[in-house]
Amino acid sequence: MGIKLVIVESPAKARKIGGFLGDEYVVEASVGHIRDLPQRAADIPKEYKKIAWAKEGVNIEEDFEPLYVINPDKRAKVSELKALMKDADELILATDEDREGEAIAWHLIEVLRPKIPIRRMVFHEITKDAIQKAANETRDLDYRLVDAQETRRVLDRLYGYRLSPVLWKKVMPRISAGRVQSVATRLIVERERERMAFISSKWWDLTAQCEAGFNARLLSLDGKRVAATNDFDANGGLKEKSVANILLLDEAGANELVQSLSGKPLVVKSTEESPRTERPKAPFTTSTMQQDAGSRLGWGAQLTMRVAQRLYENGYITYMRTDSVTLSQSAIESARASAKSLYGAEYIPAAPRVYEGKSKNAQEAHEAIRPAGETFRTPGELAPELSRDEFGLYDLIWKRTIASQMSDAKKMQMRVDFDVETKTGAAAIFRANGSVVTFPGFLAAYEEIVEDKASDDEAAESDKRLPPMSVGDSIKVSNYICEGHETKPPARYTEPTLVKKLEELGIGRPSTFASIMSTIQDRGYVSKRGRALVPTFLAFSVTGLLEQHFGKLVDYEFTASMEEDLDRIANGEEDRVAWLTKFFFGTEGNPGLEALAADLGAIDAQQINTMKMGEDIEIRVGRFGAYIQKGVGDDRKFANIPETMAPDELTLQVAIDLLAQPSGERELGIHPESNLPLLAKSGRFGPYITEVFPEPEMVVDKKTGELKKPRKKKDAPKPKTASLLSTMTLDTITIEDALKLMSLPRTL
Repeated sequence: MGIKLVIVESPAKARKIGGFLGDEYVVEASVGHIRDLPQRAADIPKEYKKIAWAKEGVNIEEDFEPLYVINPDKRAKVSELKALMKDADELILATDEDREGEAIAWHLIEVLRPKIPIRRMVFHEITKDAIQKAANETRDLDYRLVDAQETRRVLDRLYGYRLSPVLWKKVMPRISAGRVQSVATRLIVERERERMAFISSKWWDLTAQCEAGFNARLLSLDGKRVAATNDFDANGGLKEKSVANILLLDEAGANELVQSLSGKPLVVKSTEESPRTERPKAPFTTSTMQQDAGSRLGWGAQLTMRVAQRLYENGYITYMRTDSVTLSQSAIESARASAKSLYGAEYIPAAPRVYEGKSKNAQEAHEAIRPAGETFRTPGELAPELSRDEFGLYDLIWKRTIASQMSDAKKMQMRVDFDVETKTGAAAIFRANGSVVTFPGFLAAYEEIVEDKASDDEAAESDKRLPPMSVGDSIKVSNYICEGHETKPPARYTEPTLVKKLEELGIGRPSTFASIMSTIQDRGYVSKRGRALVPTFLAFSVTGLLEQHFGKLVDYEFTASMEEDLDRIANGEEDRVAWLTKFFFGTEGNPGLEALAADLGAIDAQQINTMKMGEDIEIRVGRFGAYIQKGVGDDRKFANIPETMAPDELTLQVAIDLLAQPSGERELGIHPESNLPLLAKSGRFGPYITEVFPEPEMVVDKKTGELKKPRKKKDAPKPKTASLLSTMTLDTITIEDALKLMSLPRTL
């Protein structure tokens, strides 16, 4: 009797599953995809070398048939799997139950060509019970999921291969466009544009520090409400509807009020108490897990997914790529039992909570991310088995899952308004806010009480319990203090907030969020400052080109509709060939990708790569990066843009200062061989040294009779130049250093 050959994606998963199955099973890993479209010319089979479409890897004339090749690094693995299959009487494909996993299974069938029975084994957690059950309850391959994955792969290949050459010609060599990466980059660039257009506003407010141990903030003066954070719009100015009814205090006015209120007590005008109920959040999806890990652990999407992958493969959590918020019945029962055991019967509601997700795509087959098994082990129980990172993420997942089946938290919010008259007779109203948890409910699972913060202005005081007070009570004030504030530009995206925004727009899927984050950084479009995602000037050029000439392809709604169409293909509701035909060739009045990418004549490369700042100063993006230029022709001046400078920090004044830096040009001495002066300069490609030719004799302009510089001859000698080494600076380089550089066969 032969063996049952089980193929999974990863060696770690193979080892774990192998331990749960009997001796008649052999579990081996494919180590991801074994086939893909050609990545380079060398990958193209000999018989396809002379076929025009082979380099692109998609035959657009024959129903968008892809050309698949075995990945060079997987040839040995394919041989190994074929050898194992000779001794097998059954092939079980146990790759992940999503589009990528289904496609890997299909490629294995296509390459291995098994003549033995094939079964598809799927599971959402790697526990003994789940694996043994999955081995006994197999299904057929789902070709709808395979079609959806293939459509996405073909779509992304056509998009990248048709648009990236446009960028090479018009912006910079070896950069790329991508269906989702370009949209994600656009979001980051748009946020930076908002920051660049932002004009900060200043305002002041007053706080009464009461002897009873709480603070009250000035709410209004003579019936006009004092300006607060929420009264300013995204550009930093007062909202139009607020201007007439808002008092905008300046420093002088605020200090005058402090003096006018000094020694005055507050008198209770009104008190209000209102109960508030807070519901727990749904269990984790991939995106909400990435967001929570980002905010609580400070992680990026890639790290979150690497740690989640290890937890899943070692049997600690369920499958980590999912957009479902549902839990199985047994998981609900386990969560409720854990909550009751740990916190008491009053901490679980009478009926189980049921969550409904927004997603309608095929990956709803998965559960939400939760602890694996029929009984959830606490983080404390698993601490000896887990690494620090694994423990941190498991702790988040366990708490979120348990909390999702617990009772609501109950709070009492308090608000007290106070009257006080200034020494000049003005009527001022102050307000104090407080909040107290009357029943922790699901918050008990987090071992912390996270109070509601109604607004930025009330946040600091809202988590305090106010003392009992009645209307008419006089409250002594120890100090009146004023404080200045400044509106802040919209915050840059972080990886978690960008994932959240993409999900809100319907762009991307659980399997792609992490790769989007890494791609936009690897391509040089985005860098990180702390956790913030900062666009480069290259990103501005590329986004500007795509917006002006391929606007449809970076439109948020259009990109989201493509995701929905791929979901429809996965659900068998859309035909892949018909959809790709419409996307690529277009329809009447609606040009497709082929026509859009072919029309390069209208693209002005200089205009795309130039940001005008004023006073004849521009930011330009060249083939070697971004730089500042002032003037034209021979009178041009250049300055480098410091690598650490964000686009919103490069104001006109900063550009003027960079151009005026004395280190931009410094004479070092005379070259002993050529007798020409050597200058250290800052140029568009970085700092360098150059010989300086003497000024040519002026000639008479035959038309005007005026003296002018002679035209340069095409074969005229050029001054010798050399780039500075990375360890050198314009301020410190010596004539000796310059002569050594000039002796090298390197020119700028």
